[in-house]
Amino acid sequence: MCCRVIFDESASSENGYTKHLGRPPVTMSESTWMESLTRPSKALSASAVLLGAWLALLTIVNLTQGAYSEGRKVLWMKFLTGVKNSSTTDMSFVADDAIFGALSVAILAAGVLGLNKTHEGGFASWVSGLPACIMTRLLVFDGGFKKLASSWLVALGVLFYLIWSVNESTWVDPGVYSVAVVLISFGVGIGILSESES
Repeated sequence: MCCRVIFDESASSENGYTKHLGRPPVTMSESTWMESLTRPSKALSASAVLLGAWLALLTIVNLTQGAYSEGRKVLWMKFLTGVKNSSTTDMSFVADDAIFGALSVAILAAGVLGLNKTHEGGFASWVSGLPACIMTRLLVFDGGFKKLASSWLVALGVLFYLIWSVNESTWVDPGVYSVAVVLISFGVGIGILSESES
C-alpha cells in the first residue's frame, strides 16, 4: 500500500489509505504545496550569495593571474571532472572561463533575488548588516559556548583558505580545501545543533 497525498479538500476519507492506517488522508491544496516548494529560504539565499561571490572571485583571479598557481590558469571543465592536466600557461580567455563566470553570476543572482524576497530591507540591508553580524557572532558570548565556537570555526576555515591562497598564489589546492572544509562544516554543524537546542 503506498502513501498518497490528496490535493482535493473535499476528497472522501474512505479509501484504502484511511482504512489501512486508521487515520484520515493527508490533504493539502495544490497552491499551498507549490508555494511551500517555491518559496525561497533565507539561509539558502545567503548561502547562494556567498557561493556565487566565491566563484566570481575565483573567476577573476583565474583570468588575471591564474588560480591554479601564479601564471597557471585553471581549465574549469577539466578540473571539475578530475582530469590530471587541468591547467595551462596560456592566459587567453576560453569557454571554461565564460561558463564558470556565468555559473557564478547565476548563483549570485539567485541568492540576491531570494534575499530580496525573504530579508527585511532586501539584499542591500543584508549586506550592510553582515559585518556587524559577523563581529557580534565572533565577540559576544551571549549565545553560549557552542555558538561562539561555531562562529570561530567558520571564521578560521575561511581565513585559513584566504591567507593560504593569497600567500601561495594557488586558489584550488585540494589540501587547503580539505582543511578549510573540515573547519567550516564543523562550525556550521555545531551552529545548527546549538540553534536546535534553543
